[in-house]
Amino acid sequence: MEEEQREQKIERAIHELLDALEISKNTEAYKNTPRRIARMYIEIFSGLYRNDDVSKITLFKNPGYRDILCLKNIPFYSMCIHHFLPMFGYVSVAYIPDKKIVGLSKIPRIVKHFASRPQVQEEFTKDIADYFNDKLEAKGVLVMIKARHMCMEMRGAKSHGVETVTSAIRGLFETNPNTKDEALKIILNQQ
Repeated sequence: MEEEQREQKIERAIHELLDALEISKNTEAYKNTPRRIARMYIEIFSGLYRNDDVSKITLFKNPGYRDILCLKNIPFYSMCIHHFLPMFGYVSVAYIPDKKIVGLSKIPRIVKHFASRPQVQEEFTKDIADYFNDKLEAKGVLVMIKARHMCMEMRGAKSHGVETVTSAIRGLFETNPNTKDEALKIILNQQ
């Protein structure tokens, strides 16, 4: 579907939602709300239909680095698939390269791509780890995500400030406890 068609379809759905909530769309404040929401959804859900960010990532020959590389606290915003409310927090990615490395600036782009769709945190964590494991053919991958979920804070349990932590571990981090401990110490600032 073309982006313009997608935007129009979302805009119609938001008009229906406002009608169902009995919100007058004729006021100045709501006049352009359906269009704004449609554009916002296309932007924040771009990971559903745009793969350029991750399919064209350039990899480089490894110059001989054989230890852990870690980017910590990459900020992200995503949406809970169950309630379409935000979840946000930080992603840390550690990997041990084999034959290929990726430019450091690409790691936050990869996180942003996978964050740009509705999902559960467990899936988000797994997808990032699988991407690094498969695309880089890394010797080891460890992804840790710390997030807050507005579906827990605004509704339901109304538990403000609860942090949900997930991790996905592949390769050497799975099979070598010392390597795993070293990566966790780096991510958790225990060195």
